[in-house]
Amino acid sequence: MNVFTLDPTGRRWLRRASIAAVVAALAGILLLAVSGWFLTSAALAGAAGPVVALGFNYLIPSAGIRLLAILRTVSRYGERLFSHQAALGAMAGMRGSLFGRLAAQDARTGPDLSGGDASARLIGDIDALEDLIVRKPTRPASLVAAGIGVLLAAFAGWASALALLLLLAALPLLLDRAARRLTKQPAHDAAEALGALRTRYVEYAAARAEIAAYGLADRVTQDLVPLTEALDTARARLNRGEGAIAALLAGYTGLAVAIVLLLSSGPAPQVALALLATAGALEAMAGLARTAFRQASVGEGLRRLEALLTLPEPAPPQADGTPLPLRLGTLRLEPGSRVAVTGRSGSGKTLLLEALAGMRAVEVDAAIGEQPPIAQPGVLLRSQFALSPQDAALIAGTIGDNLRLARPGLDNAAMWAALKAVVLDDRIGRMPAGLDTRLGEAGGTLSGGERKRLSLARALLAGRPWLLLDEPTEGLDAATEAELVARLDQWLRGTATGLVLVSHRPAPLSLVGSSVAIEGLAPRPV
Repeated sequence: MNVFTLDPTGRRWLRRASIAAVVAALAGILLLAVSGWFLTSAALAGAAGPVVALGFNYLIPSAGIRLLAILRTVSRYGERLFSHQAALGAMAGMRGSLFGRLAAQDARTGPDLSGGDASARLIGDIDALEDLIVRKPTRPASLVAAGIGVLLAAFAGWASALALLLLLAALPLLLDRAARRLTKQPAHDAAEALGALRTRYVEYAAARAEIAAYGLADRVTQDLVPLTEALDTARARLNRGEGAIAALLAGYTGLAVAIVLLLSSGPAPQVALALLATAGALEAMAGLARTAFRQASVGEGLRRLEALLTLPEPAPPQADGTPLPLRLGTLRLEPGSRVAVTGRSGSGKTLLLEALAGMRAVEVDAAIGEQPPIAQPGVLLRSQFALSPQDAALIAGTIGDNLRLARPGLDNAAMWAALKAVVLDDRIGRMPAGLDTRLGEAGGTLSGGERKRLSLARALLAGRPWLLLDEPTEGLDAATEAELVARLDQWLRGTATGLVLVSHRPAPLSLVGSSVAIEGLAPRPV
């Protein structure tokens, strides 16, 4: 499965890595072969007497060995550098592409992933794919080195060369079979266990304040123990499988050298050359072994990414944002109208707002543009409604970063205007960094009421025809609430924005001119 395509720059880096890998493999096998020939020849010359020893030319072979060693080191470094450059660029591009696909999906029909599972796929599973690129240059290098090894083994006779050729041809099949048998299931279990652990950890991290307040740290730790043990067990099985494959490769190399020695004929220097060439060829083929080690993890990463890889690419918005009328039950609202949705707690008011915003698949007695929300595409609903929910979701960035999520192209003047509308301009203005103030995770430096108002400012900046507000003044003192209602009224008048309000407090209800009971709309999740 082709999970990503390298861009031209990545392909250039990969070509360089492949060239460097071939040079490193050739230099390595020639280094072993020449060293074997040189040492054996020198030993025989020394045994033949002083006259022969003095006439033996050791300078040229020594220089050749030094050159080959330097060439192998430099080219191997180049292979690592170039292949990782290509891999890191491809992985970064893939993460951005997959995140873009996820963000563009209709929340009602897109994949149901928790934050921990999504992060496991976008981080851990994509990291596993690094081997698809990093190991790629070793494949042609291994084959070239194997071919050179067979040619060098022929110096000790055709029988030894043929035996080495057969042994090298059988090695990839043997390694692949061993990897499937020893690492496939452990890799699957490790990936699933890691995803489960990350999902649970993200859930607990979101509730860390409550965990600390109620002294639940020990209970949380005990709850995580089975998940960590499952991950450790799977990884231990995977490591044992990889160790067994490494032992198999070492034993296979020893067997190959013994067979080549048994079948060799000719002078001792040529036999030594053939034996070390055999070891070098097997060492070069170890690149395939390392690929076999990782194949199960790579395959598991691919499996877990399939749900994301099959998602459609983000398409340009087809909805033009032209304000559409809204119907709630028998009440028809033209663009710019304001209405409150009333009802007891838990009766479905928040569910209605989320259905209008395209976040939930809900059957409800309502329509936008003459069609019920569930029948409208998500892109149209997003072009019509901006939701400020009860629980404000903020990113771990600056105040400006959170506001810029509303729409592209926002300048500081627009952000300050929205902050003024939600009575946050003085508070943010007193901060030394202003809009560049970092909030930390979940807006930790702001109070609950301030986080809610920052979420409201972001909804205002979205510039949608309809504003959906869910308990916008909850947690505010009376004076701040009154000021917020007055400024919000001015904003709605100035922008002709419609409003659908849910609130149990009387002050925000002064913003609307009509109401509709949630019981008459009968929202029901599909």
